[in-house]
Amino acid sequence: MTNEKTKPTYEELELEVAKLRAELAHLKRMIFGQKRERFIPAHTDSQMILSEVANIETTQPALKTETISYTRRKPVTSQPVGHGRQALPADLPRKEIVIEPEQIVPGMKKIRDEVTEVLEYVPPSFFVLKYIRPIYALPQEEGVVIGQLPSRPIGKGIAGPGFLAQILIDKYIDHLPLYRQWKRNQRLGIDIPESTMGGWVKACGDLLRPLYDCQKDKVLSSPYLMVDETTIHVLDRDKKGKTHLGYYWVYYSPPIRQVFFEYRQGRNQEAPAQTLKTFKGYLQTDGYAGYELVSSQPGITPLACMAHARRYFFDAQPTDSTLRLWMLDHIQALYDIEAQAKKRNLSSVERFQLRQAESIPVLDAMEKWLHENCTRVLPKSDLAKAIGYMMNRWQLLRRYASDGLVEIDNNLVENAIRPIALGRKNYLFAGSHEGAQRAAIIYTLVANAGLANKNSFDYLRDVLSRISDHPFNRLSELLACNYQPLPETAE
Repeated sequence: MTNEKTKPTYEELELEVAKLRAELAHLKRMIFGQKRERFIPAHTDSQMILSEVANIETTQPALKTETISYTRRKPVTSQPVGHGRQALPADLPRKEIVIEPEQIVPGMKKIRDEVTEVLEYVPPSFFVLKYIRPIYALPQEEGVVIGQLPSRPIGKGIAGPGFLAQILIDKYIDHLPLYRQWKRNQRLGIDIPESTMGGWVKACGDLLRPLYDCQKDKVLSSPYLMVDETTIHVLDRDKKGKTHLGYYWVYYSPPIRQVFFEYRQGRNQEAPAQTLKTFKGYLQTDGYAGYELVSSQPGITPLACMAHARRYFFDAQPTDSTLRLWMLDHIQALYDIEAQAKKRNLSSVERFQLRQAESIPVLDAMEKWLHENCTRVLPKSDLAKAIGYMMNRWQLLRRYASDGLVEIDNNLVENAIRPIALGRKNYLFAGSHEGAQRAAIIYTLVANAGLANKNSFDYLRDVLSRISDHPFNRLSELLACNYQPLPETAE
């Protein structure tokens, strides 16, 4: 016999059905749909959205039209234009092969050359630098002299800086584990075991550690940081066959466009608090509670991420579509304003003025909407979670509009994390906690080389060849932001 007191009510059943439908829609998107949060708003004009919400009548000035004409110069080519095929780089070496027709008739006149270019590839090859140092006896038996060998990254090692740089690039940029590098090198006639290359990676990490510390200090001196974290599996020596879940904490400075990675064995709030104990300025994070301790430190002004708030509303589909789309439209209006500032290349002062004029009214309308609708949705629905997330962090979310220096979200630091996400799918885990931190060192240096538009291989090769003899008090000269190749290494 059914107990009437234990029977679910109609409202409870309705809530359960809505929850299951939302979960099913989310799973379908994860399996069959795109992962990116692409949203096409119903309105593309943020001022139109604002006027609809605030009931403000605005008059648009009459638009004038003008006809613009110009003359475009077409490049003169020595061969017919193809069907949109991409031209091969002009600086690539070319080997010419002339093919004469089989039929040669006396009196033929050459009209032109028909040129066909084919991109070919020759596998990379090793070569040996053979240092020959004559030994001379000084007169009157005063001893002998010999030329001084240049410093090597690994003392008495057979690997040159170029080979070491390629190992690091393969592993941390192209995500090629040492085992696969070993097999590839075997095909080229060089049999260097994986364990030996692992020792070289360790030695390079130790050699580059002072440069990493210099980069870390430079980032932490910035007045504005974004912080995020991601996981890395690390072999646990205490538990055979099992891995420890460690974390890379990533700190990115938008004003100087520099970053550093730091490995920690856990995700507790002491990790960023310890690293940022002397930091002063803006700190932008996602909604993770582990940042609450560091955000409360004196001198730190916390900021939230609008992209994370938008994600909750995006995932709330298809339930409460009208309310959800209203908020997504207005968030998109904020991003349209940011895109306008970027397109016009506004300074921080000009961006602040633009936000005060256009973003603040949209944010005010969103705040009013949150208070009006927080009680109109089912308490445990996805939309209620989205509204609750935004309301709990509202002051931190809208704070970006008070300073043109800061960004609307922390997507820039999330972009910096992507190499780690790709790498762990290939090499799966780090061999030790020390190895994970050495990986953070290499990730930091190659990431900053990319941000400074430097060739990562050329940069690492040159730094590895110079750092042993470089004065410690001038170490910042080797940072990617300041790096200049020596005349003999410049192309």
